[in-house]
Amino acid sequence: MSAALKVGAVVITMGDRPDELRALLDSIAGQDGDRVEVVVVGNGAPVPAVPEGVRTVELPENLGIPGGRNVGIEAFGPSGRDVDVLLFLDDDGLLARRDTAELCRRAFAADPRLGIVGFRIADPDTGVTQRRHVPRLRASDPMRSSRVTTFLGGANAVRTKVFAQVGGLPDAFFYAHEETDLAWRALDAGWMIDYRSDMVLHHPTTAPSRHAVYHRMVARNRVWLARRNLPAPLVPVYLGVWLLLTLARRPSGAALKAWFGGFREGWTTSCGPRRPMKWRTVWRLTRLGRPPVV
Repeated sequence: MSAALKVGAVVITMGDRPDELRALLDSIAGQDGDRVEVVVVGNGAPVPAVPEGVRTVELPENLGIPGGRNVGIEAFGPSGRDVDVLLFLDDDGLLARRDTAELCRRAFAADPRLGIVGFRIADPDTGVTQRRHVPRLRASDPMRSSRVTTFLGGANAVRTKVFAQVGGLPDAFFYAHEETDLAWRALDAGWMIDYRSDMVLHHPTTAPSRHAVYHRMVARNRVWLARRNLPAPLVPVYLGVWLLLTLARRPSGAALKAWFGGFREGWTTSCGPRRPMKWRTVWRLTRLGRPPVV
């Protein structure tokens, strides 16, 4: 059954890591089983030289991470329908094993309710997986695979039927929390999400705050995420919890100012269509260990 599933891959790039991009593409080409079709999206930048057979799309402006990935999805036909599964991989990552695509085929073939698989991210030099890269509250053991409620955007696989049913990533988010938005919509539609420790992407250890817009967009998109997806009574609870968590982390004055600016922006700007999840989905998230208030 797994051999029948067609797998594609979407990689977005700013064109500034040509060596890392080539290494990633080589690791995709080296996967066991049927060939993985690849589309590289230049997000407001030319695409560096790529191997023969890799398709490219060059965008005249940077559409952000979700916008660029949505273009990559559509390169495989509406909602990616030309393939069954799409891999989304950061351009400075590297598939650590040759059987990752085949493991994905087997996982999706074995479980028709499985919609998304999140990979384990490990530092290529130390092998360490950062706690924040394990998408569950009990994150002390990154080697434990489990059902989860969200996934990592730069190291995952999505069944394209999910996009056909619930839509793509939220373009307007630009950066941060777009994965959780898709995850909540997928879970509300009845799909499941797995974290798999045996599907590994090597990626250098970095801090998300390296992005200049990090604090503002994290706060703004957190508000948008709640306004778009949560039942009305849970919106203030969820955002109140995250406000307290942010203060408890004692960010710098500049970071806190940017965060509150983004928080305000999240309330004063359009969040897009509001489709609150069902209360039974809230209960599913709770049973999976992460109620949508934290």
